Amino acid sequence: MRSYRAPFFGSCLAVLQAAIFWCAAPAAAQAPDISARLEVCTTCHGDEGLAADPAVPVISGQEFYYLYVQLKDYAAGRRQNEVMSAMAADLSKDEMKALAEHFSKQPWPRLAIADASEADKARGSSAAGAGQCPQCHLGGYNGNSRVPRMAGQKPSYLEATMLDFKYRRRNNAPDMSALLESYSEEDIAAMAHFIAGL
Repeated sequence: MRSYRAPFFGSCLAVLQAAIFWCAAPAAAQAPDISARLEVCTTCHGDEGLAADPAVPVISGQEFYYLYVQLKDYAAGRRQNEVMSAMAADLSKDEMKALAEHFSKQPWPRLAIADASEADKARGSSAAGAGQCPQCHLGGYNGNSRVPRMAGQKPSYLEATMLDFKYRRRNNAPDMSALLESYSEEDIAAMAHFIAGL
């Protein structure tokens, strides 16, 4: 009489091993739900990246890594802003990455930027060239994976940011402070208007 015990137990063993493997396998990481976070972000930055406040920058279409690092710097105190510092302190690393990815994938809005005078364009272009700004921010000032896009950014924000670097009120990019401390406020204003208009 033939016995079916061995095949039966062999099949059971195979099923049991598969079940153990399935249960032991790490669950696929799920992206965090950032919908509530996005609602808060768009309160200031605007639904389509068009914030009314001239002090609030365009972040839609900005570089992923730059956005992620800024959130980390706000949370760690390397960059200070009353609103952003408090918000970033409450974010997990995964939420920071998800937010940065979301905004980096949005189209860059075309702002209505007042055209700079020819004198300001010439002065701004000369000052930016002397500082070798295009080497990092690229010739069109569109940035790359490590540095932010500046072309088409609000001139008011660019000027305020460069002044913060100049006077070391912003401390998360010491190379920028070392570069801009020798620039006059007039040169910085001209650079901001020149770059914003590109």
